Amino acid sequence: MRLVTFWHADELRAGVRDGELVQDLGPLASFQSKPESWTSLRPPTGLTFEIENLRLGPSLMIRGKLICIGLNYKRHVEESGSTPPNTPVVFSKFDNSIAASGQDITLSDAAEQYDYEAELGVVIGRRARNVPERAALEHVFGYCNANDLSARDLQSRSSQWLLGKSLDGFLPLGPELVTADEVSDPQALGIRCWVDGELRQNSTTADMIFSVAEIISYLSKYMTLETGDFIATGTPEGVILGMNQKTWLRAGNLVEIQIEGLGCLRNRFVRGEASVQNKQSRDRIPGSCGAWFQ
Repeated sequence: MRLVTFWHADELRAGVRDGELVQDLGPLASFQSKPESWTSLRPPTGLTFEIENLRLGPSLMIRGKLICIGLNYKRHVEESGSTPPNTPVVFSKFDNSIAASGQDITLSDAAEQYDYEAELGVVIGRRARNVPERAALEHVFGYCNANDLSARDLQSRSSQWLLGKSLDGFLPLGPELVTADEVSDPQALGIRCWVDGELRQNSTTADMIFSVAEIISYLSKYMTLETGDFIATGTPEGVILGMNQKTWLRAGNLVEIQIEGLGCLRNRFVRGEASVQNKQSRDRIPGSCGAWFQ
């Protein structure tokens, strides 16, 4: 099942995507008021929309913790000049960072070294505490594309990465949340990122140092993972930070992220106030997102 959130009559609603159509499931607020029951979902309301006419919301039915994992791909560790971690590197983002596919992302004057990070996002479906690795994936509700955007100059200002990771709109998610039953192995997914049609990241989740199951098990030893919690599982090699000649993201750039089977996350970058697109763009830059994994 492929779930989306979308705006209709100034209200954020949930829906099930079936090809180019979305079956309405009702106001998103009704899911958020009862997070313990949202994974069962309710029958469609009977309203159906064409997805190309919808303004999508982020691929989260409810808002929980936003947990991120750093330095979790072998070749990304190499390009960063870092040492492979012995345990997962854990940091967080905040609710202000969440953005939708198709939404413009503001690059403010607070930083200059803006970078992309294509990541597999994991949404927890039921409470997890002290979960063994062998049972960890049973707690996953679904997966989505994520872009763990980073302001590298702010990130390196101190030993804590938070400032460079938590700017407004710095965690685009989408375009849809794909339930776990449609992802047979989260460690066997192609993951790619394009900037203005140029392929920058081209890897597979098999290059992860810590698998999705290992991450969930590890986190659950220290904090209770609740329904709706989100985990960004790290990025592969190909980020701007790892390049010899660094041309940071700038206004006008279009970043597209596509993980196998999870659709295409598209965001353009602007200066000043960000504007949300009225509908999802259907144009395709040659060789970019949409040409793969079909």
